[in-house]
Amino acid sequence: MRILVIGASGTIGSEIVKTFGPDHEIIQAGRNGKDVQVDISSVESIKNMYDQVGKVDAVVNAAGGAKFAKLTELTPEINEVGIQSKQKGQVNLVLLGMDYVNDNGSFTLTTGIMMDDPIKEGAGIAMANGAVKYFVKAAAIEMPRGIRINSVSPTIMKESWEALGSYFQGFDPAPASKAALLYKKSVLGALTGKNLEMY
Repeated sequence: MRILVIGASGTIGSEIVKTFGPDHEIIQAGRNGKDVQVDISSVESIKNMYDQVGKVDAVVNAAGGAKFAKLTELTPEINEVGIQSKQKGQVNLVLLGMDYVNDNGSFTLTTGIMMDDPIKEGAGIAMANGAVKYFVKAAAIEMPRGIRINSVSPTIMKESWEALGSYFQGFDPAPASKAALLYKKSVLGALTGKNLEMY
């Protein structure tokens, strides 16, 4: 299977690459992608990536930025980061990528625990996550040629705990390798329209 992994050098993305292993052809993309560079907040960058990569059996996205901010300090400009990257960037990966995914292929996007288990300073991120979750649910009934679409919703990662743990008081961090298994389930399984939660 030919699988495009976006955000492949990140905490979760690198584990996704390992999880699929040598049985599949993995194309690693990202801002500093091993095989192809892409900025998912840019429509032109996404188009260029697909043109370079060509046909694939699956697109897996583990990229997307958003900023923590107190609600009283959450300006439209700060919020726009998550909208352009985490929200619109992921939606655009699907809209611009459908013609590049083979029949009966799949898209797997990324949401996150904050939309279901809110934390302080996470309203903007929760909004972007929720938008992606419900895009996936609605898009699944219209995907052409048997293409499936799901999202994965990780909790806070052990590898990110030192940097971000103060935001997630009382949460139980999990290893990125565990999150990667849900992406594998999405790609190699039969589910569609689902948000696969690891909490």
